[in-house]
Amino acid sequence: MQDRLLETIAPYRDRVDYLEIRLEQSESTAITFRGPQLDAVDRGFTLAGGIRACHNGGWSFVTFNGLAELKERIEEAISQAKLVGKETTVLAPIEPIKDYVTAELGLDPRGVSLAEKRRLMEGYNQLLLEFDPRIQTTSVNYRDRFGITYFVNSIGTCIAQERLDIQAGFGAIARGEGGLVRQGYESFHSRSDYNALVGIEARVQGAAQRAIRQLEAKSVKGGQYTVVLDPYLSGVFIHEAFGHLSEADFVYENPRMQELLSLGKPLAIEQLNVVDDATLPGLPGSLKYDDEGVPGQRKYLIEKGILTQRLHNRETAAKLQEKPTGNARAINATHPPIVRMTNTAIEAGEHSFDEMIADIQEGVYAVRMLGGQTNGEMFTFAAAEGYMIRNGKIAEPVSDVTLTGNVFQTLKDIEAIGNDSVYLNGGCGKGGQMPLPVSVGGPHIRIKNVVVGGR
Repeated sequence: MQDRLLETIAPYRDRVDYLEIRLEQSESTAITFRGPQLDAVDRGFTLAGGIRACHNGGWSFVTFNGLAELKERIEEAISQAKLVGKETTVLAPIEPIKDYVTAELGLDPRGVSLAEKRRLMEGYNQLLLEFDPRIQTTSVNYRDRFGITYFVNSIGTCIAQERLDIQAGFGAIARGEGGLVRQGYESFHSRSDYNALVGIEARVQGAAQRAIRQLEAKSVKGGQYTVVLDPYLSGVFIHEAFGHLSEADFVYENPRMQELLSLGKPLAIEQLNVVDDATLPGLPGSLKYDDEGVPGQRKYLIEKGILTQRLHNRETAAKLQEKPTGNARAINATHPPIVRMTNTAIEAGEHSFDEMIADIQEGVYAVRMLGGQTNGEMFTFAAAEGYMIRNGKIAEPVSDVTLTGNVFQTLKDIEAIGNDSVYLNGGCGKGGQMPLPVSVGGPHIRIKNVVVGGR
């Protein structure tokens, strides 16, 4: 297939400034339960791709569903790029690469029967339904997908990458007195082994436990508190509130952000280090090459409190006179690659959790994320669970915990960074492409003067 695509693209190389073809073959299985009912079982096999062309700074993107129409679609992409191009094409230079990247496999889900996958998910769903009479309904989703993406471009790059994703999500919704509704959620992901989803009964039940605990929690009193974020929430915070600001397409199009996010500028306390690392093995955001053929890299976005790097594709790197970082990603081959994060995290610090809360007379411990939004430098997050901190100890559970602030001020208000950093799987949305596999990570972090809103 790689040789065939190289032969196909060869006659068109000199007709535009840049040309690429991405073709993806994939097979997938999805199983969904809603409450006690099996809601859907889907099996899919696809062969589809996309062509990007750039001429005089004008981009076009055309999709195709079979190799028979490939040459016709290349002609369309070239003519459209020439129609819109009015400037100069600028792309950071990279070396052409030829490679085939295989997926590391344990138990391959393609060798597990559909009946066995259904049985496993049905068993987990029953655990949630039977956990407590107050559990009203559940949501259980399983999906596995194995794909091979072939990529060739007009500079001579020819890469094929295998990728396996196995994921499951478990949700429980509980109803209490007065019609109060709470929910809990747990998710799992593996890049290599179906067995990662076997024998996880205790963690699955954690979704129901969280929903029930929140039924018994009283709404937090709104105010300004010292807040401790758990590793999941600290990872989501740095991804949503800061990571997206580091994506250079956003910076390039926003003069105010260019001023606020100038490289070398102190942004946070000296102890804070933030990384985006595509090289970590086995995580959802890990990759050997991005969707422009640039090798995945480990980047310090913030190092010792200083803004040190941005996330780039080849075009943004050239426009900002920086180097490409391997962050051009697409949700699949029928979407154009855009600047996206990989595995983004706060690095671990020095403090234990007990040390972080020891001198807090009244504060809030915020756990996991229920939802949220960002608007430029402002953010609002709703924690899935909350607990009061009183006299240096975790106290009663509280609900309706929303955290609001300015990301730049919050980075300076961090008082302590935990020594317990972990990565958790997630899905990121941007530009109509969702959910792109990523990881978010971090340790517990302690932040002063956080505005906390209750009901």
